[in-house]
Amino acid sequence: MLKAITLVQVVILNLLFLLQGNAQNQAASTEIRTLLFFFDGLRPDYITADDMPNLYAFKQQATYGTRHHSVFPTVTRLNASSYATGSYPKTHGIMGNVIFIPQVSTSKTLNTGNAKDLMKVADATNGNLLTTVSLAEVLASHGKNMMVFSSGSTGQALLQNHKVKGNGIINTDMILPESLKEKVHKELGPAPSNKQPDEERHQWAVDALLKYGLAPDGPQVSAIWLSDPDHAGHANGVGVPPVKAALKSVDRQFGRVISEMKNRGLLERYNIIISVDHGFVTYVGKKSLTEFLIEEGFKKSKESDDIVVADGALYLKDKNPDTIRKIVQALQQQPWVGAIFTKAAKPGDMKGWVEGTLSFDAIHWNHPERAADILVDRNWDDRVNSAGYAGAGFAKGAGGHGGLSPYEVKIPLIVSGPSFKKIKEYNLPTSNVDITPTVLALYNIPVPASMDGRVLADLMVGKAPSKNKIKEETISTKASYAGGTYELQLKQTKFGKYRYIDYAKVIRTSSSK
Repeated sequence: MLKAITLVQVVILNLLFLLQGNAQNQAASTEIRTLLFFFDGLRPDYITADDMPNLYAFKQQATYGTRHHSVFPTVTRLNASSYATGSYPKTHGIMGNVIFIPQVSTSKTLNTGNAKDLMKVADATNGNLLTTVSLAEVLASHGKNMMVFSSGSTGQALLQNHKVKGNGIINTDMILPESLKEKVHKELGPAPSNKQPDEERHQWAVDALLKYGLAPDGPQVSAIWLSDPDHAGHANGVGVPPVKAALKSVDRQFGRVISEMKNRGLLERYNIIISVDHGFVTYVGKKSLTEFLIEEGFKKSKESDDIVVADGALYLKDKNPDTIRKIVQALQQQPWVGAIFTKAAKPGDMKGWVEGTLSFDAIHWNHPERAADILVDRNWDDRVNSAGYAGAGFAKGAGGHGGLSPYEVKIPLIVSGPSFKKIKEYNLPTSNVDITPTVLALYNIPVPASMDGRVLADLMVGKAPSKNKIKEETISTKASYAGGTYELQLKQTKFGKYRYIDYAKVIRTSSSK
Protein backbone atom coordinates (compact mmCIF):
# COMPACT_ATOMS: atom_id res chain seq x y z
CA MET A 1 0.00 0.00 0.00
CA LEU A 2 2.86 2.35 0.86
CA LYS A 3 4.50 1.65 -2.50
CA ALA A 4 1.19 2.33 -4.31
CA ILE A 5 0.80 5.69 -2.60
CA THR A 6 4.37 6.58 -3.46
CA LEU A 7 3.80 5.68 -7.09
CA VAL A 8 0.67 7.85 -7.22
CA GLN A 9 2.59 10.73 -5.71
CA VAL A 10 5.32 10.38 -8.32
CA VAL A 11 2.75 10.42 -11.13
CA ILE A 12 1.09 13.52 -9.65
CA LEU A 13 4.40 15.30 -9.29
CA ASN A 14 5.32 14.50 -12.88
CA LEU A 15 1.97 15.85 -14.05
CA LEU A 16 2.50 19.02 -12.04
CA PHE A 17 5.96 19.54 -13.54
CA LEU A 18 4.57 18.94 -17.02
CA LEU A 19 1.75 21.41 -16.50
CA GLN A 20 4.15 23.97 -15.10
CA GLY A 21 6.48 23.52 -18.05
CA ASN A 22 3.59 23.90 -20.50
CA ALA A 23 2.46 27.06 -18.73
CA GLN A 24 5.97 28.50 -18.89
CA ASN A 25 6.27 27.65 -22.58
CA GLN A 26 2.88 29.21 -23.26
CA ALA A 27 3.86 32.36 -21.39
CA ALA A 28 7.15 32.52 -23.31
CA SER A 29 5.29 32.18 -26.59
CA THR A 30 2.92 35.09 -25.88
CA GLU A 31 4.99 37.63 -23.92
CA ILE A 32 5.97 40.85 -25.66
CA ARG A 33 9.66 41.04 -26.44
CA THR A 34 11.96 43.71 -27.83
CA LEU A 35 14.50 43.74 -30.65
CA LEU A 36 16.94 46.64 -30.87
CA PHE A 37 18.64 46.88 -34.26
CA PHE A 38 21.60 49.22 -34.86
CA PHE A 39 23.24 50.05 -38.19
CA ASP A 40 26.62 51.68 -37.60
CA GLY A 41 27.04 54.94 -39.49
CA LEU A 42 23.75 54.84 -41.41
CA ARG A 43 22.79 58.27 -42.75
CA PRO A 44 19.03 58.83 -43.18
CA ASP A 45 19.50 59.40 -46.91
CA TYR A 46 21.08 55.94 -47.27
CA ILE A 47 17.66 54.33 -46.72
CA THR A 48 16.37 54.07 -50.28
CA ALA A 49 14.44 51.45 -52.25
CA ASP A 50 17.51 50.81 -54.41
CA ASP A 51 20.23 50.59 -51.75
CA MET A 52 18.29 49.13 -48.81
CA PRO A 53 15.04 47.62 -50.13
CA ASN A 54 14.28 45.60 -46.98
CA LEU A 55 14.81 48.44 -44.52
CA TYR A 56 13.04 50.86 -46.85
CA ALA A 57 10.00 48.57 -47.05
CA PHE A 58 9.97 48.13 -43.28
CA LYS A 59 10.15 51.90 -42.80
CA GLN A 60 7.03 52.35 -44.96
CA GLN A 61 4.85 50.33 -42.57
CA ALA A 62 6.53 51.56 -39.36
CA THR A 63 6.81 54.88 -37.53
CA TYR A 64 9.76 57.02 -38.59
CA GLY A 65 11.32 59.55 -36.22
CA THR A 66 12.18 62.63 -38.24
CA ARG A 67 14.08 64.45 -35.44
CA HIS A 68 16.25 61.70 -33.99
CA HIS A 69 19.66 62.68 -32.56
CA SER A 70 23.05 61.11 -32.11
CA VAL A 71 24.81 62.06 -28.86
CA PHE A 72 27.82 64.37 -29.20
CA PRO A 73 30.65 63.58 -29.72
CA THR A 74 28.96 61.59 -32.45
CA VAL A 75 31.11 58.47 -32.19
CA THR A 76 30.26 54.80 -31.87
CA ARG A 77 31.21 53.68 -28.38
CA LEU A 78 29.96 56.85 -26.73
CA ASN A 79 26.58 56.33 -28.39
CA ALA A 80 26.55 52.62 -27.52
CA SER A 81 27.03 53.70 -23.90
CA SER A 82 24.40 56.43 -24.23
CA TYR A 83 21.68 54.14 -25.51
CA ALA A 84 22.63 51.36 -23.07
CA THR A 85 22.39 53.66 -20.05
CA GLY A 86 19.72 56.07 -21.25
CA SER A 87 22.23 58.78 -20.36
CA TYR A 88 24.66 61.34 -21.72
CA PRO A 89 28.46 61.28 -21.25
CA LYS A 90 28.05 63.57 -18.23
CA THR A 91 26.42 60.59 -16.52
CA HIS A 92 27.93 57.42 -18.03
CA GLY A 93 31.55 58.60 -18.28
CA ILE A 94 32.54 57.35 -21.74
CA MET A 95 33.66 60.66 -23.22
CA GLY A 96 34.58 59.52 -26.73
CA ASN A 97 35.96 56.69 -28.82
CA VAL A 98 39.33 57.43 -27.23
CA ILE A 99 39.35 58.17 -23.51
CA PHE A 100 41.83 59.31 -20.89
CA ILE A 101 41.59 57.60 -17.51
CA PRO A 102 44.48 58.67 -15.22
CA GLN A 103 43.86 55.70 -12.91
CA VAL A 104 44.97 53.47 -15.80
CA SER A 105 47.69 55.69 -17.30
CA THR A 106 48.74 59.28 -16.66
CA SER A 107 50.14 59.72 -20.16
CA LYS A 108 48.33 57.40 -22.57
CA THR A 109 44.80 57.16 -23.89
CA LEU A 110 42.65 54.06 -24.21
CA ASN A 111 40.81 52.74 -27.24
CA THR A 112 37.19 52.07 -26.29
CA GLY A 113 36.86 49.77 -29.30
CA ASN A 114 39.04 47.26 -27.49
CA ALA A 115 37.29 45.39 -24.67
CA LYS A 116 40.68 44.68 -23.06
CA ASP A 117 41.28 48.42 -22.67
CA LEU A 118 37.80 48.83 -21.21
CA MET A 119 38.45 46.07 -18.72
CA LYS A 120 41.55 47.97 -17.58
CA VAL A 121 39.25 50.88 -16.74
CA ALA A 122 36.92 48.59 -14.81
CA ASP A 123 39.84 47.12 -12.86
CA ALA A 124 41.26 50.55 -12.02
CA THR A 125 37.94 52.10 -10.95
CA ASN A 126 36.40 49.38 -8.79
CA GLY A 127 34.18 48.21 -11.63
CA ASN A 128 33.01 51.68 -12.68
CA LEU A 129 33.68 51.39 -16.40
CA LEU A 130 30.34 53.13 -16.83
CA THR A 131 29.50 55.45 -13.97
CA THR A 132 25.78 54.71 -14.00
CA VAL A 133 23.36 51.82 -14.33
CA SER A 134 22.63 50.12 -17.66
CA LEU A 135 19.57 48.63 -19.34
CA ALA A 136 20.85 45.07 -18.86
CA GLU A 137 21.37 45.67 -15.14
CA VAL A 138 17.91 47.13 -14.61
CA LEU A 139 16.27 44.32 -16.57
CA ALA A 140 18.19 41.70 -14.56
CA SER A 141 17.07 43.28 -11.30
CA HIS A 142 13.47 42.74 -12.46
CA GLY A 143 13.96 39.14 -13.55
CA LYS A 144 14.37 39.86 -17.27
CA ASN A 145 17.25 39.13 -19.61
CA MET A 146 19.10 40.99 -22.33
CA MET A 147 21.49 39.60 -24.95
CA VAL A 148 23.83 41.53 -27.26
CA PHE A 149 24.86 40.42 -30.77
CA SER A 150 27.49 42.33 -32.71
CA SER A 151 29.67 42.21 -35.82
CA GLY A 152 31.58 45.30 -34.70
CA SER A 153 34.31 45.96 -32.15
CA THR A 154 34.56 44.11 -28.86
CA GLY A 155 34.41 47.44 -27.02
CA GLN A 156 31.15 48.47 -28.66
CA ALA A 157 29.64 45.09 -27.74
CA LEU A 158 30.86 45.22 -24.13
CA LEU A 159 29.57 48.75 -23.52
CA GLN A 160 26.05 47.59 -24.34
CA ASN A 161 26.17 45.11 -21.43
CA HIS A 162 29.32 45.92 -19.47
CA LYS A 163 28.39 43.84 -16.43
CA VAL A 164 27.51 40.88 -18.71
CA LYS A 165 24.07 40.49 -17.22
CA GLY A 166 21.26 38.33 -18.59
CA ASN A 167 22.16 36.05 -21.49
CA GLY A 168 25.49 37.73 -22.25
CA ILE A 169 27.26 38.95 -25.40
CA ILE A 170 27.95 37.25 -28.72
CA ASN A 171 30.40 39.33 -30.74
CA THR A 172 32.40 38.15 -33.74
CA ASP A 173 35.63 38.52 -31.70
CA MET A 174 34.38 38.03 -28.13
CA ILE A 175 31.81 35.85 -26.40
CA LEU A 176 30.85 36.47 -22.77
CA PRO A 177 30.48 34.79 -20.42
CA GLU A 178 33.34 32.49 -21.42
CA SER A 179 31.19 29.47 -20.59
CA LEU A 180 29.01 30.34 -23.60
CA LYS A 181 31.89 30.31 -26.09
CA GLU A 182 32.20 26.55 -26.56
CA LYS A 183 28.46 26.18 -27.15
CA VAL A 184 28.35 28.95 -29.78
CA HIS A 185 31.41 27.73 -31.64
CA LYS A 186 30.08 24.20 -31.65
CA GLU A 187 26.67 25.23 -33.00
CA LEU A 188 27.62 28.14 -35.29
CA GLY A 189 31.34 27.69 -35.83
CA PRO A 190 33.89 30.44 -35.18
CA ALA A 191 33.23 33.86 -36.68
CA PRO A 192 34.73 34.56 -40.13
CA SER A 193 37.67 36.94 -40.51
CA ASN A 194 37.29 40.60 -41.48
CA LYS A 195 36.54 41.50 -45.09
CA GLN A 196 34.97 44.39 -46.98
CA PRO A 197 32.08 44.35 -47.27
CA ASP A 198 31.84 42.26 -44.11
CA GLU A 199 28.91 40.13 -45.26
CA GLU A 200 30.13 36.90 -43.64
CA ARG A 201 30.59 38.45 -40.20
CA HIS A 202 27.24 40.26 -40.41
CA GLN A 203 25.65 36.95 -41.37
CA TRP A 204 27.31 35.14 -38.47
CA ALA A 205 26.04 37.74 -35.98
CA VAL A 206 22.54 37.44 -37.43
CA ASP A 207 22.77 33.64 -37.28
CA ALA A 208 23.47 34.01 -33.56
CA LEU A 209 20.52 36.36 -33.10
CA LEU A 210 18.15 33.99 -34.88
CA LYS A 211 19.32 30.97 -32.90
CA TYR A 212 19.69 32.42 -29.41
CA GLY A 213 18.02 35.82 -29.34
CA LEU A 214 14.75 34.86 -31.01
CA ALA A 215 14.52 31.40 -29.44
CA PRO A 216 11.35 30.57 -27.43
CA ASP A 217 13.43 30.61 -24.24
CA GLY A 218 15.52 33.58 -25.39
CA PRO A 219 15.92 36.98 -23.71
CA GLN A 220 13.18 39.56 -23.33
CA VAL A 221 15.47 42.11 -25.03
CA SER A 222 17.85 41.34 -27.89
CA ALA A 223 20.18 43.98 -29.34
CA ILE A 224 22.07 43.49 -32.60
CA TRP A 225 24.68 45.91 -33.97
CA LEU A 226 26.02 45.61 -37.52
CA SER A 227 29.28 47.46 -38.17
CA ASP A 228 28.52 48.66 -41.71
CA PRO A 229 28.21 51.02 -43.50
CA ASP A 230 30.62 52.60 -40.97
CA HIS A 231 33.63 50.44 -41.81
CA ALA A 232 33.18 50.97 -45.53
CA GLY A 233 32.65 54.70 -45.02
CA HIS A 234 35.88 55.24 -43.10
CA ALA A 235 37.87 53.47 -45.79
CA ASN A 236 36.16 54.95 -48.85
CA GLY A 237 34.02 58.01 -48.06
CA VAL A 238 30.32 58.81 -48.21
CA GLY A 239 27.93 57.14 -50.65
CA VAL A 240 30.61 55.74 -52.98
CA PRO A 241 30.30 52.25 -54.58
CA PRO A 242 31.99 50.29 -51.73
CA VAL A 243 29.60 51.94 -49.28
CA LYS A 244 26.64 51.08 -51.50
CA ALA A 245 27.80 47.46 -51.43
CA ALA A 246 27.99 47.59 -47.62
CA LEU A 247 24.46 49.01 -47.46
CA LYS A 248 23.14 46.14 -49.53
CA SER A 249 25.04 43.69 -47.32
CA VAL A 250 23.53 44.81 -44.01
CA ASP A 251 20.14 45.25 -45.65
CA ARG A 252 20.18 41.60 -46.74
CA GLN A 253 20.83 40.58 -43.15
CA PHE A 254 18.04 42.81 -41.87
CA GLY A 255 15.76 41.21 -44.47
CA ARG A 256 16.74 37.77 -43.17
CA VAL A 257 15.74 38.76 -39.65
CA ILE A 258 12.35 40.16 -40.66
CA SER A 259 11.63 37.19 -42.95
CA GLU A 260 12.51 34.68 -40.22
CA MET A 261 10.44 36.54 -37.64
CA LYS A 262 7.51 36.52 -40.03
CA ASN A 263 7.90 32.79 -40.70
CA ARG A 264 8.00 32.05 -36.96
CA GLY A 265 5.01 34.29 -36.24
CA LEU A 266 7.11 36.62 -34.10
CA LEU A 267 6.33 40.01 -35.63
CA GLU A 268 3.04 40.16 -33.71
CA ARG A 269 4.80 39.97 -30.35
CA TYR A 270 8.07 41.82 -30.93
CA ASN A 271 8.58 45.54 -30.57
CA ILE A 272 11.35 46.55 -32.96
CA ILE A 273 13.38 49.72 -32.42
CA ILE A 274 15.91 50.63 -35.11
CA SER A 275 18.52 53.31 -34.51
CA VAL A 276 22.00 54.42 -35.53
CA ASP A 277 25.00 55.68 -33.61
CA HIS A 278 25.91 58.60 -35.90
CA GLY A 279 25.78 59.97 -39.42
CA PHE A 280 28.75 60.49 -41.74
CA VAL A 281 30.61 63.24 -43.60
CA THR A 282 33.25 63.40 -46.32
CA TYR A 283 36.61 64.40 -44.86
CA VAL A 284 38.47 67.32 -46.44
CA GLY A 285 40.97 68.23 -43.70
CA LYS A 286 44.76 68.33 -43.82
CA LYS A 287 45.86 68.89 -40.22
CA SER A 288 45.42 66.96 -36.96
CA LEU A 289 44.85 68.56 -33.58
CA THR A 290 48.00 67.00 -32.15
CA GLU A 291 50.10 68.30 -35.05
CA PHE A 292 48.77 71.81 -34.49
CA LEU A 293 49.51 71.77 -30.75
CA ILE A 294 53.09 70.66 -31.42
CA GLU A 295 53.63 73.25 -34.16
CA GLU A 296 52.34 76.02 -31.89
CA GLY A 297 54.60 74.95 -29.02
CA PHE A 298 51.84 73.89 -26.63
CA LYS A 299 52.78 70.20 -26.73
CA LYS A 300 56.36 68.90 -26.80
CA SER A 301 55.81 65.78 -28.86
CA LYS A 302 53.21 63.26 -29.92
CA GLU A 303 53.93 61.08 -26.88
CA SER A 304 54.49 63.85 -24.31
CA ASP A 305 52.19 63.98 -21.28
CA ASP A 306 52.03 67.78 -20.98
CA ILE A 307 48.82 67.62 -23.01
CA VAL A 308 47.05 64.30 -23.53
CA VAL A 309 44.91 64.38 -26.67
CA ALA A 310 41.93 62.00 -26.73
CA ASP A 311 40.37 62.70 -30.12
CA GLY A 312 39.12 66.28 -29.61
CA ALA A 313 39.52 66.30 -25.83
CA LEU A 314 42.59 68.04 -24.37
CA TYR A 315 43.79 67.17 -20.87
CA LEU A 316 46.48 69.55 -19.59
CA LYS A 317 48.82 68.13 -17.00
CA ASP A 318 49.27 71.40 -15.10
CA LYS A 319 45.70 72.70 -15.63
CA ASN A 320 47.20 76.17 -16.11
CA PRO A 321 44.34 78.60 -16.88
CA ASP A 322 46.61 80.90 -18.92
CA THR A 323 47.73 78.00 -21.12
CA ILE A 324 44.16 76.84 -21.58
CA ARG A 325 43.13 80.34 -22.62
CA LYS A 326 46.04 80.67 -25.06
CA ILE A 327 45.27 77.30 -26.68
CA VAL A 328 41.63 78.30 -27.14
CA GLN A 329 42.59 81.66 -28.66
CA ALA A 330 44.98 79.96 -31.09
CA LEU A 331 42.34 77.41 -32.11
CA GLN A 332 39.66 80.07 -32.67
CA GLN A 333 41.78 81.51 -35.47
CA GLN A 334 42.04 78.24 -37.42
CA PRO A 335 39.51 77.78 -40.26
CA TRP A 336 39.48 74.00 -39.77
CA VAL A 337 38.44 74.32 -36.12
CA GLY A 338 34.74 74.35 -35.28
CA ALA A 339 33.04 74.52 -31.91
CA ILE A 340 35.20 74.81 -28.78
CA PHE A 341 33.98 73.94 -25.29
CA THR A 342 35.40 74.48 -21.80
CA LYS A 343 34.13 73.98 -18.28
CA ALA A 344 31.34 76.23 -17.08
CA ALA A 345 32.24 79.03 -14.70
CA LYS A 346 29.27 77.91 -12.60
CA PRO A 347 27.32 74.63 -12.86
CA GLY A 348 24.55 74.97 -15.40
CA ASP A 349 26.07 77.91 -17.28
CA MET A 350 25.78 77.46 -21.03
CA LYS A 351 28.92 79.49 -21.73
CA GLY A 352 32.41 78.20 -20.97
CA TRP A 353 34.77 80.08 -18.68
CA VAL A 354 37.05 80.96 -21.61
CA GLU A 355 35.78 83.78 -23.81
CA GLY A 356 34.16 82.55 -27.03
CA THR A 357 33.54 79.00 -25.80
CA LEU A 358 30.40 77.20 -24.73
CA SER A 359 30.35 74.95 -21.71
CA PHE A 360 30.45 71.21 -21.33
CA ASP A 361 27.09 71.61 -19.59
CA ALA A 362 25.59 72.89 -22.84
CA ILE A 363 26.37 69.59 -24.61
CA HIS A 364 25.76 67.15 -21.71
CA TRP A 365 29.52 66.43 -21.48
CA ASN A 366 30.16 67.78 -17.98
CA HIS A 367 31.22 64.57 -16.24
CA PRO A 368 32.56 65.49 -12.78
CA GLU A 369 35.68 63.30 -13.08
CA ARG A 370 36.34 62.48 -16.73
CA ALA A 371 35.68 65.71 -18.63
CA ALA A 372 38.74 67.33 -20.24
CA ASP A 373 40.00 70.92 -19.99
CA ILE A 374 39.11 71.72 -23.60
CA LEU A 375 36.90 69.91 -26.14
CA VAL A 376 37.52 70.79 -29.78
CA ASP A 377 35.30 69.97 -32.74
CA ARG A 378 36.25 70.10 -36.40
CA ASN A 379 34.60 72.65 -38.65
CA TRP A 380 32.16 71.52 -41.33
CA ASP A 381 30.32 72.78 -44.39
CA ASP A 382 27.60 71.75 -46.84
CA ARG A 383 29.75 70.86 -49.85
CA VAL A 384 28.59 67.92 -51.97
CA ASN A 385 31.00 65.09 -52.75
CA SER A 386 31.55 63.24 -56.03
CA ALA A 387 28.80 60.74 -55.17
CA GLY A 388 26.23 63.52 -54.68
CA TYR A 389 26.11 63.48 -50.84
CA ALA A 390 26.28 66.73 -48.88
CA GLY A 391 28.30 67.30 -45.73
CA ALA A 392 32.04 67.70 -45.25
CA GLY A 393 34.22 67.74 -42.13
CA PHE A 394 37.72 69.20 -41.75
CA ALA A 395 39.50 66.06 -40.59
CA LYS A 396 42.04 63.83 -42.32
CA GLY A 397 40.91 60.70 -44.15
CA ALA A 398 38.24 59.63 -46.61
CA GLY A 399 35.20 59.98 -44.36
CA GLY A 400 34.13 59.85 -40.76
CA HIS A 401 32.09 61.28 -37.91
CA GLY A 402 32.32 62.66 -34.40
CA GLY A 403 31.41 66.26 -35.06
CA LEU A 404 28.49 68.57 -34.44
CA SER A 405 27.35 68.97 -38.02
CA PRO A 406 23.71 68.12 -38.79
CA TYR A 407 25.01 65.39 -41.12
CA GLU A 408 26.54 63.58 -38.14
CA VAL A 409 23.90 64.40 -35.51
CA LYS A 410 20.74 63.64 -37.48
CA ILE A 411 20.08 59.90 -37.62
CA PRO A 412 17.10 57.63 -38.39
CA LEU A 413 14.71 56.14 -35.84
CA ILE A 414 12.22 53.46 -36.87
CA VAL A 415 9.81 51.74 -34.46
CA SER A 416 7.18 49.08 -35.00
CA GLY A 417 5.38 46.46 -32.94
CA PRO A 418 2.33 45.66 -30.83
CA SER A 419 3.13 48.28 -28.19
CA PHE A 420 3.61 51.13 -30.64
CA LYS A 421 1.06 53.28 -32.40
CA LYS A 422 0.93 53.14 -36.17
CA ILE A 423 1.77 56.65 -37.32
CA LYS A 424 3.69 57.55 -40.44
CA GLU A 425 6.04 60.11 -38.94
CA TYR A 426 6.97 61.13 -35.43
CA ASN A 427 8.07 64.74 -35.47
CA LEU A 428 9.01 65.30 -31.83
CA PRO A 429 12.71 65.35 -30.89
CA THR A 430 14.29 62.07 -29.80
CA SER A 431 17.78 60.81 -29.00
CA ASN A 432 19.67 57.59 -28.42
CA VAL A 433 19.37 58.32 -24.69
CA ASP A 434 15.59 57.85 -25.00
CA ILE A 435 15.82 54.21 -26.11
CA THR A 436 16.46 52.54 -22.74
CA PRO A 437 13.80 54.53 -20.81
CA THR A 438 11.31 53.56 -23.52
CA VAL A 439 12.27 49.87 -23.39
CA LEU A 440 11.87 49.87 -19.60
CA ALA A 441 8.45 51.48 -19.95
CA LEU A 442 7.41 48.71 -22.35
CA TYR A 443 7.90 46.29 -19.44
CA ASN A 444 6.38 48.62 -16.83
CA ILE A 445 9.75 48.91 -15.11
CA PRO A 446 10.38 52.26 -13.38
CA VAL A 447 13.06 54.36 -15.07
CA PRO A 448 15.98 55.04 -12.69
CA ALA A 449 16.27 58.69 -11.71
CA SER A 450 19.88 58.69 -12.94
CA MET A 451 18.83 58.29 -16.57
CA ASP A 452 18.82 61.45 -18.69
CA GLY A 453 16.52 60.26 -21.47
CA ARG A 454 12.75 60.35 -21.66
CA VAL A 455 10.14 57.67 -22.27
CA LEU A 456 8.71 58.06 -25.77
CA ALA A 457 5.25 57.56 -24.29
CA ASP A 458 3.37 59.34 -27.06
CA LEU A 459 4.57 56.59 -29.43
CA MET A 460 3.07 53.88 -27.24
CA VAL A 461 -0.40 52.36 -27.49
CA GLY A 462 -2.75 53.64 -24.79
CA LYS A 463 -0.62 56.67 -23.93
CA ALA A 464 -1.89 60.22 -24.40
CA PRO A 465 0.07 62.64 -26.60
CA SER A 466 2.51 64.86 -24.75
CA LYS A 467 1.39 68.40 -23.96
CA ASN A 468 4.94 69.73 -24.14
CA LYS A 469 5.79 72.09 -26.97
CA ILE A 470 8.89 72.14 -29.15
CA LYS A 471 11.07 75.20 -28.67
CA GLU A 472 14.09 75.82 -30.89
CA GLU A 473 16.86 77.93 -29.40
CA THR A 474 20.30 79.23 -30.28
CA ILE A 475 23.04 79.65 -27.70
CA SER A 476 25.87 81.87 -28.92
CA THR A 477 29.16 83.29 -27.77
CA LYS A 478 31.80 85.43 -29.42
CA ALA A 479 35.46 86.33 -29.08
CA SER A 480 37.83 88.68 -30.88
CA TYR A 481 41.40 87.98 -31.89
CA ALA A 482 44.03 89.82 -33.89
CA GLY A 483 42.54 90.04 -37.37
CA GLY A 484 39.00 88.93 -36.75
CA THR A 485 36.25 87.43 -34.63
CA TYR A 486 35.07 83.94 -33.78
CA GLU A 487 31.36 83.37 -33.14
CA LEU A 488 30.04 80.01 -31.97
CA GLN A 489 26.35 79.14 -32.30
CA LEU A 490 24.78 76.03 -30.80
CA LYS A 491 21.35 75.07 -32.11
CA GLN A 492 19.18 73.06 -29.74
CA THR A 493 15.60 71.86 -29.47
CA LYS A 494 13.88 71.91 -26.09
CA PHE A 495 10.97 69.65 -25.29
CA GLY A 496 9.78 70.17 -21.76
CA LYS A 497 12.81 69.69 -19.50
CA TYR A 498 14.76 67.82 -22.20
CA ARG A 499 17.38 69.49 -24.43
CA TYR A 500 18.44 67.99 -27.76
CA ILE A 501 21.60 69.31 -29.44
CA ASP A 502 20.94 69.81 -33.16
CA TYR A 503 24.26 71.17 -34.42
CA ALA A 504 26.92 73.82 -33.89
CA LYS A 505 28.05 76.44 -36.38
CA VAL A 506 31.07 78.73 -36.34
CA ILE A 507 31.12 82.12 -38.07
CA ARG A 508 34.45 83.88 -38.55
CA THR A 509 34.77 87.46 -39.71
CA SER A 510 37.86 89.40 -40.70
CA SER A 511 38.49 92.82 -39.17
CA SER A 512 40.13 93.89 -42.41
CA LYS A 513 36.76 93.98 -44.15
